[in-house]
Amino acid sequence: MKTILITAPSSNTGKTLITLGLIRALKNRRLDVSPFKTGPDFIDTKYLELAGGKRAGNLDLHMLGEEGIRAALSMNPGDYGVIEGAMGYFDGIYNSFENSSYDICKRLGINSILVYRPQGEMFSAIPKIKGMVDFPNSNIKGVILNRVRRDIYLLLKEKIEEYVEIKVLGYVEEDKDLEIDSRHLGLIQPMENRNGQIIIDKIASKIEETVDIDGLIHIMKDIVVEEYQYPKKRNIKVAIAYDEAFSFYYNENLQLLENTCQVEYFSPLRDREVPKCDLLYLGGGYPELYKKGLSQNTTMLDSIRNMAEAGGYIYGEGGGFMYLVEDIEGFPMVGILKGRASMKDKVQRFGYVNIHLLKDTLLGKRGDCLRGKEFRRSSIKIGDRASYDIKKPKGSLSWQCGFTYKNVLAAYPHINFLGNMKAFNYLLDRIENKDKEENHVYKKSNGNRE
Repeated sequence: MKTILITAPSSNTGKTLITLGLIRALKNRRLDVSPFKTGPDFIDTKYLELAGGKRAGNLDLHMLGEEGIRAALSMNPGDYGVIEGAMGYFDGIYNSFENSSYDICKRLGINSILVYRPQGEMFSAIPKIKGMVDFPNSNIKGVILNRVRRDIYLLLKEKIEEYVEIKVLGYVEEDKDLEIDSRHLGLIQPMENRNGQIIIDKIASKIEETVDIDGLIHIMKDIVVEEYQYPKKRNIKVAIAYDEAFSFYYNENLQLLENTCQVEYFSPLRDREVPKCDLLYLGGGYPELYKKGLSQNTTMLDSIRNMAEAGGYIYGEGGGFMYLVEDIEGFPMVGILKGRASMKDKVQRFGYVNIHLLKDTLLGKRGDCLRGKEFRRSSIKIGDRASYDIKKPKGSLSWQCGFTYKNVLAAYPHINFLGNMKAFNYLLDRIENKDKEENHVYKKSNGNRE
């Protein structure tokens, strides 16, 4: 797969739009393009999918490890791979380069293109660009200038190529119409943005006019991507909540489930009840924005409640956790976990986490460790004993989360199964062996009575 990573010195430089435009421009040439995003973001990958017409993978060293990143690449094969880098190129965990886009490029041998947006400066941009390009093993092989006029671009291009000795591939002029609105957890979801395709087509058209796409293709570096071998097939049916309220899923999770189990998607907002299944998977999203509709769908709430009481297997992450408590800001929800969700003015948790299981759960036994991430502005207080002891990868900050009821597990952290395959297999093993477990528990309880 010929790959390139699109990066920038920082966030808010417009690299997402440029990445979307490049993917669409390559697709318009009838090239087989696979989109990817570094970091743990859910929403950006949905726009990358919109641009490329195929699922986008997450490449994250904390969540997946290097082996997992290679597996994520192989899950989404294509002749060309375009990767959008998260944050600034060198921004890693805390005070390190670890898990940065730079770290990933260095480890996998991927070349990168620097998107630079001059702000209140002219030739002062040149030493800044030079510093990034000349940093050891930077792998930066080209520059695209963003939100600049053509006359400014021509002046900067000449001096950048003279002093930095790097190819300036082109530019994109500023256009207020080419913006995607955002909210508290990131960009507006593509399914809520009717103008998504129009914006992507427009930015692709501009890029085709002012960016040397042939030069960019020439900079792409071939990396070996082997065919991914999925785990064995299971006789398990999984129901996955997917609509405007619940859409935060790692594609790796969906692909693993689709290729090992029978999967049926449904809408907690519109469908009357949960499909018949062995496992109900409630991902994250924006249930707080759709709390009225979720609350009014009482037949759905009843069906999930009945499933839980009957010992059905339910796993909820983030917004899925919120859905399973008693209410979201006064609007009744499923209520199998005794707590209330409320929204706060500020972000409550943000970033990577290491999870240590305090007791046996659907995802493993006491003492097992998982890797995940939290990003939320809500808060839930539950009096029950937590199942997760959570620590930041660096520093001393820790807290507890993760709550169980019968065969239900729900928590704020999201995990990528591809980086937690032990937990994934444990979950499916437990469901597959449920009849044996229930029979064992029944015999044990009879023995206790005797």
